[in-house]
Amino acid sequence: MTEQAHPEWEASYTRDTPAAWDIGRPQPAFVRLADKGLLTGLLLDVGCGTGENSLLAASRGADVVGIDLSPTAIARAREKASERGLAARFEVADALDLERLAFTVDTVIDSGVFHVFNDDDRARYVASLAAALKSGGVCYLICFSDRQPGTWGPRRVRADEVRAAFSEGWVVESLNADTFDINPVEGTTRVEAWLATITRL
Repeated sequence: MTEQAHPEWEASYTRDTPAAWDIGRPQPAFVRLADKGLLTGLLLDVGCGTGENSLLAASRGADVVGIDLSPTAIARAREKASERGLAARFEVADALDLERLAFTVDTVIDSGVFHVFNDDDRARYVASLAAALKSGGVCYLICFSDRQPGTWGPRRVRADEVRAAFSEGWVVESLNADTFDINPVEGTTRVEAWLATITRL
């Protein structure tokens, strides 16, 4: 599957300094999930970037497909998989059109994708996730929290917004305060986040 590169996302991976979220290792929240044996089965990493969370899941035995809008990010993820001897598949694809993947998965992980969308695209994204995730499948989602001070970076998300977005056809099993590691921005390397466990009905 191929898509046209989105200029803004592509630029995030072609400039000299890494994007804030491209930290060169998995997010700690996903390491904890992997340690609990929860990143399993056929797993889709939506907005996988350069693949660190995907490769974590693959190293723990999941059958992983990572997708991103950026061809540069996908190329780097494929290089990492090859370098580490891990069997993960990476494709350029749109998170708002996951139905085009033409398969469904057991598990979805979202590391910082949900919070980039406006209200209309947020609804499209949740519908897109529903098309990709099997009934009974689980989505693990981490996003910026409204508890994070300041105005830089992505949209802050309230807990009730997560619950509202997944109110029909889903069960929000847990929604907990967590943190999201970033490359340094305004002197910080860790920001406030929500970590949600959401089951597809």
